[in-house]
Amino acid sequence: MTDISVAASAAALIHAGFADYHARFREITQRAQRRFEMRDWSGASEDAVERIKLYDASAQRMAAQLQDHLGAALHDRALWRAIHVCYAQTIANLLDQELYKTWYNTQTRRFFKTRGVDAAIEFVALDIEPTDRITHPVARHSYAVWSNLARVCQAILDDYPFAAAYAHAGLCAMRIAEAVSRRLESWGSDPVRAIELLQTVFYRERRAYLVGRVFGAERIAPLVIALVHEPGGIRADAVLTEHEHVAQVFGYTRSYFHADLATVGDAVVFLRTLLPSKPIDELYTVLGRAKQGKTERYRHFFRHLQRDPDEQLVHADGERGMVMLVFTLPSYPLVFKLIRDRFAFPKESVREEVMEKYRMVFHRDRAGRLVDAQEFRFLRFPQRRFSPALLKEILGECRESAYVDGNDLVIAHCYIERRLRPLNLYLREVSADLAVRAILDYGQAIRDLARSNVFAGDLLLKNFGITRNGRAIFYDYDELCLVEECRFRDLPDDEGDGASGSDAWYVGPHDVFPQQFPRFLGLNDELRAALLERHGEIFEVGWWLELQRRIAAGERIDVPPYPPTACLNPAALLGQSLV
Repeated sequence: MTDISVAASAAALIHAGFADYHARFREITQRAQRRFEMRDWSGASEDAVERIKLYDASAQRMAAQLQDHLGAALHDRALWRAIHVCYAQTIANLLDQELYKTWYNTQTRRFFKTRGVDAAIEFVALDIEPTDRITHPVARHSYAVWSNLARVCQAILDDYPFAAAYAHAGLCAMRIAEAVSRRLESWGSDPVRAIELLQTVFYRERRAYLVGRVFGAERIAPLVIALVHEPGGIRADAVLTEHEHVAQVFGYTRSYFHADLATVGDAVVFLRTLLPSKPIDELYTVLGRAKQGKTERYRHFFRHLQRDPDEQLVHADGERGMVMLVFTLPSYPLVFKLIRDRFAFPKESVREEVMEKYRMVFHRDRAGRLVDAQEFRFLRFPQRRFSPALLKEILGECRESAYVDGNDLVIAHCYIERRLRPLNLYLREVSADLAVRAILDYGQAIRDLARSNVFAGDLLLKNFGITRNGRAIFYDYDELCLVEECRFRDLPDDEGDGASGSDAWYVGPHDVFPQQFPRFLGLNDELRAALLERHGEIFEVGWWLELQRRIAAGERIDVPPYPPTACLNPAALLGQSLV
């Protein structure tokens, strides 16, 4: 067999490998509708984890096939340059060719142990925006609206049938119409002229979403209709027309959607019309294409890094972490987190335990309160791009995570997250009313996580960040655990007699004393009082014990990804049960 034929056959094998992965991905995704119709929430959670693990499993299977196919020529760079050319020709006309390129790069990086990038055998293209060339319109339903909006909303629900019945489709249609009219009343009388919605339904956790936009005479707004399936049937739960609320639903603190899209790039282009400020990497990621999200994040960051060759990476604002070293590029909204070689007292974790915490977050419902941390390996930076203090600390304390290679520093392992303003710093910088709002949302974040069976572990303010929309998000995972694993206790009585055989003063590794939480937060009197008034029960043992009882009983406590004001039922409460 000639070198050209070997290259062509290898390119065809890689292409077929991605097609097989994509088919498996869609097969898992397509289960989401049935899970929703059957109210099979446990099955939906299992599917989410299975789909996350699918890429690495498929890539490993692909690597084995290539090893068998290429044999001794597996590490022949000249051959791989030829494979690169053949593969590029094979995928040239595909709408989702960027996904195919990432799949290809996964293989070359595995075989050649690439540190940084290798443009000779990889697809790099830092200078282009991959979706700019996509003009193919994503499949959608379109509705002209002339007078009776409720009738149009009824037609919308008719176009999205389920095996389970709507509890009252006519009433749902009326409520959707009323909500849209009310939210857009600033547009004038009869503000809605048209509605378009993606044909694909978006599923996540215990909800289904109809996603699209609404047109007025001169304005356009996003339109997301959230459906829930309760014991009495399916009903419309919320209507979202504000960018802030839609951004929360598609946010980087949420688990990924299951949306059965034949192609992904055209859907990303459409979603960018709804959320123009959202980075493209986060849109790919929230659609379940986490590997492509990483590729786009890398591409965009390094393109930005080249714009100012003198800007240096520096320590991120906030207190020095005992487990993680955190740095950032001041002009770019990301942070890089490296695990330290040794952890300062009293931290007792080891490296693998910290990595396991991050894996747990990656696989779980994040309840809108845990930032998505993407794991990266072998990023290459010129040493001169690091501030002297940062470079010294990395080389002195993170030798397992980074090393010098010539004039470069190779980050062998790190996590990359969106940069948030640490809550302890934010409270010092903002007005009193914004500080109160933030501390109340901090309390709500603890509740939301707890109701999702997550205990943050270290509740100090420095471990929470504030988004640009004022939401409190937890981002320090080294002590994170499940609520069901904790032993919530009252503080021992000062008169307890430890010598008499009582274990009142013994503190085990999973013991938690909620009454202690407020003592270490460093809040002023006003903020402390506001927190205790609104969320005082989270500092009581009884609240946590009752929550553990509900979780142990199999109750699934709902944490909606939008505020109560977006709900069609204004009396809807956070934390309702969807057993």
